[in-house]
Amino acid sequence: MKADEESKGAVPSMSGEDIIKLTPGINEIADIHFLNFGMMPGPHITPEKMLELSKMITNKVENEGYDGVVVTHGTDSLEETAYLVDLTYNGAKPVIFVGSMKNSSELGWDGPPNLLDAVQTAVCDDAQNRGVMVVMSNEIHSAAQVTKTNTHTLDTFKSKDFGPIGFVDNNKVYFYFNYTKHQHINTTKINSHVDLIKCGCGMDDRLLKFCVDSGAKGIVIEGMGRGNIPPKMVPGVEYAISKKIPVVLVSRCLMGKVFDDYGYEGAGRELTSRGVILGDNLPGQKARIKLMVALGLTEDLGEIKEIFERNYY
Repeated sequence: MKADEESKGAVPSMSGEDIIKLTPGINEIADIHFLNFGMMPGPHITPEKMLELSKMITNKVENEGYDGVVVTHGTDSLEETAYLVDLTYNGAKPVIFVGSMKNSSELGWDGPPNLLDAVQTAVCDDAQNRGVMVVMSNEIHSAAQVTKTNTHTLDTFKSKDFGPIGFVDNNKVYFYFNYTKHQHINTTKINSHVDLIKCGCGMDDRLLKFCVDSGAKGIVIEGMGRGNIPPKMVPGVEYAISKKIPVVLVSRCLMGKVFDDYGYEGAGRELTSRGVILGDNLPGQKARIKLMVALGLTEDLGEIKEIFERNYY
């Protein structure tokens, strides 16, 4: 992006050619070809476009012989696109997502250094078989774990529970460990009719019932603590499950996974006994992406539960 003289705000303005020209030394790292997939800000991308991107990446790697792929992406939704691609891309060659927190009109634009680090990671032999990664501020993160944590700092992308899997320093790539819970869902379609509800004290089941009655095919709830909801929401959960709509429970907490170890009304144990699916340590926006992809493969609640809880414990 760069500042627009008329609106005085930053807007998508730069093609792949423009970005390459403003990144000195990038062609010394790799033989780079660029494809202008879509000039859109992060909030404008849709799950359908994410899946289209994933299919294109697979084709580039499997059929056109590319050794790796780097995707420049708006930071608002970068983690969601990267995670959908991670779930649907099954290649060994590295796929790297990268963005910048400052636009190209600002002093200290972080786009070029981040892009250089991303390309360095893509050409690194040790980057093979690690799934989709996100490279920002010299750190390498698994797409399955990384999230945007701050609205303005350059080092906003963090993997809350496990930290980065590696880093880039002086044009060299170093990996700490391999994220072993990488998961592939073998589907070529998704169902994007999935709603996300965040819990607050005293909430009832109106939103849940509205989601069901308005055509939702899946619901993700960001519960409290280890996965608990206000008791007045429970009838809405029962209503959704009675309609064979999967309900996935995650936590609104910044770190940690959900468990069903509390037994009071609205608690995790009661919810899982009614058929609610636990979503591990995923934030709500990523659990929603995973449910969309899972629904592209199956609508069977038992199979969706197995997809979400595989390698859970």
